[in-house]
Amino acid sequence: MNTQSTPSPQFYLTAPAACPYLPQEMERKVFTHLVGPRAAEMNDILTQGGFRRSQNIAYRPACEACRACVSVRILAQEFQPTKSMKRVLANNSDLIATEFPAQPSSEQYSLFRSYLDYRHQQGGMSDMTVLDYAIMVEDTHVNTRIIEYRRREEGLGLETRPRGELVAAALTDTMSDGLSMVYSYFNPEYDRRSLGTFMILDHVKRTKALGLPHVYLGYWVQGSRKMDYKTRYQPQEHLTPRGWERFDPSVLEESGGE
Repeated sequence: MNTQSTPSPQFYLTAPAACPYLPQEMERKVFTHLVGPRAAEMNDILTQGGFRRSQNIAYRPACEACRACVSVRILAQEFQPTKSMKRVLANNSDLIATEFPAQPSSEQYSLFRSYLDYRHQQGGMSDMTVLDYAIMVEDTHVNTRIIEYRRREEGLGLETRPRGELVAAALTDTMSDGLSMVYSYFNPEYDRRSLGTFMILDHVKRTKALGLPHVYLGYWVQGSRKMDYKTRYQPQEHLTPRGWERFDPSVLEESGGE
């Protein structure tokens, strides 16, 4: 009989730092490493427990005085797009989405750089180099793919990648119960296309096709306007001290969105 125990993950706590979402708050995170043969299994367990993945690190907020960050997942099999979401799908019907292994390209980095320079000039990722980007994509021990979204262009069909302009991309983990959107970005010049919305809707479609229940969107931060979009995708569940519970959007309407 094998009496050797399986090594348990070691968890660590970061030092306090300024919160990027709520300026009046300080944030701390608890984190562990996702490496080894059980990395995919641990990623499933930790994501279902409110963690997020960044490279080979799984982390979640551990703030002392704030509980504004809430893990969100869409109930994909029950989801139906709203009228405005249907318009987004129609406006992007000329795009082709293709999955690839988690491998970076110079074309991806150029798009990523444009996105950061336009949307996140003061963010923690604003100074990421091409090497930093490559590490973000490649440094994974779980089932990670990158999905490229291109404008349809007729070609010979002999290329390793479809023809057409790359307008958006999403780094995505496939888990036992759904898809987790690790990071997505798009060409800011196509703002009217609502490409962020389109990528989420595409992930819901992919999750439905896989017969899986959830699309993990990361954290909704109550009080942060730039995170408000995450509550639009109904029905969805939020992770509470009692476990995952269906979220009632009327609660936000009654409180004025705060």
